[in-house]
Amino acid sequence: METTAAHPRSGTAPIVLGPNQPLARPYRGGAGIARFRGLPHIDDFTPEDFVGSTTEVHAGGGVGLTRLPDGVLLRDAILQDPVAYLGEEHVRRFGADPLLLLKLLDTGERLFVHYHPDDAFAAARLRAPRGKTEAWIVTAVADGVEGHADLGFSRDVSEEEVEHWFREQDVPDLLGAMNRVPLGVGDTLLVPAGLAHAIGAGVTLVELQQPSDLSILLEFEGFPALDRSSALLGLPEEVALSGLHRGAIDAERLAVLGAGRETDDDGRQRLFPAEADPFFRAERLHLSGDLRLAAGFSLLVVERGAGRIAWRDGSIDVAAGATLLVPHGAGDVVLSGDAAVLRALPPLPVG
Repeated sequence: METTAAHPRSGTAPIVLGPNQPLARPYRGGAGIARFRGLPHIDDFTPEDFVGSTTEVHAGGGVGLTRLPDGVLLRDAILQDPVAYLGEEHVRRFGADPLLLLKLLDTGERLFVHYHPDDAFAAARLRAPRGKTEAWIVTAVADGVEGHADLGFSRDVSEEEVEHWFREQDVPDLLGAMNRVPLGVGDTLLVPAGLAHAIGAGVTLVELQQPSDLSILLEFEGFPALDRSSALLGLPEEVALSGLHRGAIDAERLAVLGAGRETDDDGRQRLFPAEADPFFRAERLHLSGDLRLAAGFSLLVVERGAGRIAWRDGSIDVAAGATLLVPHGAGDVVLSGDAAVLRALPPLPVG
């Protein structure tokens, strides 16, 4: 990967980000991430790659935080010069917090059924600053696999049913009450906080989410290092399960959650419905020449092909599997080449 940039001040140039895969996550995966990045797969319990992360895993200890090529934690670099990274408008509205976490995620086995608390539950019950709405962009499905997710319930379910599923670990009955959603390459899906969900084995995706690592598990048997207490984040059962959305999610609602927009004339394709905007935004950039992007903090994933990102002080050649952070201080940047690039952005600083 060639760069013609000198050694710019932090926050003034795009940064290529290497792998950042926490060890010992409680489910298997990661081979798809290795294939995507063109690197060896080193551990079966590295199913997630935290990209441009200022977010620790729930256990803490700094795990999950992105370290920049100069050794400084991204979180610290942003705190030292938030305007350079995020821009004045963002800092005025949100402070020195990108409000965005991007992951590469790969399932070597079906992910356990779980849900993420919303903002109100996180604040009231966990003393956490935010919950976790997330969204997925599917980049690969393993050969011989029918990619899918289980999302929300296909009918209204009672508190008693949920308690039974959790206490007895009656996973077949739990999955039988959920919607099966096919997932193929290029598909997208918004997963609002509160919805039960699981991802089938053999799916590699890019995940945007609120910067939080809060999950309440309805299923824990058979997964290493998980038990009833950790599944509930240490909360009493009746409290932990009370944040779950038990109402039916019908086909019309599923279609909205999976809806994107048509590609604009300049090659930009918005990937998630408008209800995602208060949490994050994403677009797929279909490059067949030059495309100028206005100054702003973003995270880029080169989905396929190869190209170049140029700014006022230099340029970088990029290819499929690369991940980059573009700080606001880089100014306008120009993407060129023959490639598809995913661009993740924070919520709009409005209001």
